Amino acid sequence: MTQQTDLQPIQAESFNLTEHHIEQLKQLFPNVFTEGKIDFDALKSELGEVVETESERYQFTWAGKEQAKRIATTPSLGTLRPAPDESVNWDSTENLYIEGDNLEVLKLLQKSYFGKVKMIYIDPPYNTGEDFVYKDDFKDNLANYQRLTGQKDDEGNPLTTNSDSAGRYHSNWLNMMYPRLKLARNLLKDDGVVFISIDDNEVHNLRKITDEIFGEDNFVCNFVWEKRTNRENRKIISYRHESIIAYVKSRSKKSEAISQLPMDEKALSNYKNPDDDPRGLWKSDPATAQAGHGTKSQFYVFTAPNGKEHKLPSGRCWLYTKEVFDQMASEGRIWFGKDGNGVPRVKTYLHAKERGLTPESIWFAKDAFTTEKSKNAIKELFDDVAVFETPKPTELLKIALKISASEGIILDFFSGSATTAHAVMQLNAEDQGNRKFILVQIPEPTPENSEARKAGYATIAEIGKERIRRAAKKIQEAHPDTQADLGFKVLKLDTSNIKKWNPNLDTLETDLLDAVDNILPDRTAEDLLYEVLIKYGLPLTLPIQKIDINSNGKTYQAWSVAHNSLVACFDENITLETVQAIANLSTPENPVLRVVFRDTSFTNDITKTNAIQRLKQTGIEDVLSI
Repeated sequence: MTQQTDLQPIQAESFNLTEHHIEQLKQLFPNVFTEGKIDFDALKSELGEVVETESERYQFTWAGKEQAKRIATTPSLGTLRPAPDESVNWDSTENLYIEGDNLEVLKLLQKSYFGKVKMIYIDPPYNTGEDFVYKDDFKDNLANYQRLTGQKDDEGNPLTTNSDSAGRYHSNWLNMMYPRLKLARNLLKDDGVVFISIDDNEVHNLRKITDEIFGEDNFVCNFVWEKRTNRENRKIISYRHESIIAYVKSRSKKSEAISQLPMDEKALSNYKNPDDDPRGLWKSDPATAQAGHGTKSQFYVFTAPNGKEHKLPSGRCWLYTKEVFDQMASEGRIWFGKDGNGVPRVKTYLHAKERGLTPESIWFAKDAFTTEKSKNAIKELFDDVAVFETPKPTELLKIALKISASEGIILDFFSGSATTAHAVMQLNAEDQGNRKFILVQIPEPTPENSEARKAGYATIAEIGKERIRRAAKKIQEAHPDTQADLGFKVLKLDTSNIKKWNPNLDTLETDLLDAVDNILPDRTAEDLLYEVLIKYGLPLTLPIQKIDINSNGKTYQAWSVAHNSLVACFDENITLETVQAIANLSTPENPVLRVVFRDTSFTNDITKTNAIQRLKQTGIEDVLSI
């Protein structure tokens, strides 16, 4: 057995989706691989009649689609840097607010949150010609993001709108949406649901790409939201609605993924108890069904306890056989009206089982609220300043949450004004739910003369973070005993903490000396820790404990993640005594599973080799470096 004598480096790039898909294919069809390559003829043979061989077929394509696909599978070289000073309840919260280009962020989240998200809601740009459209760069989207945050490209051209006069107006929007939706699908659980707000500008194109990415069999509904109640006379057509497209991750889980809504006051008012039935409140439902659904035993003349005979209406059958129906009538489970001579109806008891309301395809303003009402609510939250023009209502999001996620992770990667976070916290306080949110928002500058800019909010991200803080305070005041998580961790997209090797022939000697320390000079130990979590694929909200290790009169700083699941120490000049102290952190209850050091933590290779062996002797096999 070969012993590990050197620290194994952590991968610099994010989860490689291409490799992951190839591994999945190997598990399903190992025989289609030859010398590491895919034999497509063998794969076609395995798939049989499912393979489409005609040159003409139903498909949806546009200029740039293949590049959009490649962008989705290209790993990110970035990282997420912690910002505790901008966060609330940093040490305890399980909510995340991430500033950055959502394409890069979604790539970085792949390993840590693959198949773990219960619900996704996004409110992307509608492609009206006025809104912000992300300009992706296949070669280096991280550098492109850094240019975008200044809203200028290398030549000083603005990159904020996608004018309808552009030659590839729809293609530009599709190229922006496709890779993001492709990556988002990976994050959903099998019973996960995605909701996408959109209007008529791109709803037709959105349906086509979501059919392709999520599968047309996984389509749930094109929900209609009544966004306004007043008529807009300035336009040819007064649009009162927007669409919310919904898909499940897996069609086999569709019935589990979509839940009933809680009973509202109107529904509850239908349950009464006029005959003092000891079983409690009830309502009456028809005792017949369509004749085509019945068997011979369900066609008969029913005689009520008072002797009155009841014949079936044409085209109907009884719900139950005569024996069952007689038994139910004798037990008082059938209602014949106040005088006992009415058409028999079945009593449905309120508390006989968990009851709810089937979601409907139209979400009316009285339940989901309007844009205007939402704008006024956020204005009130921000001391009468209109910081956001078109926020989605929290009530709208709460409907989506109620029918799809009683718990779990909620992801919104077009966060905007952070309505999703507000709705998650509000609903958790109301129904004692255990939902957690991950929000992603590019720090898009607010318009120069906007109310938001005048109030001191330079970016949309700043508005979002402040809204969560203010909403949390208001929720706490309204629900003083709530146990809901009202905090959030702020993380910010940046280049990797690890230096790129990019030598210049004119300064090669200096570059070589500089490369000895492979970490960028402005990065902290906490920056390195979060990059390790991302590369290891660990959730970014795991409990983290800072530990001081005293060794040879010096104090070293270590980090214990999730009760010793990972221990990291990025200090330099680490001695064997320090390593032993780290090994001693391992206990039977909380064993140290893996240890990470900085690549330059040890003064020489001998100390490094001995450190690895000492850790292995205590049962710690997984030792890596960054």
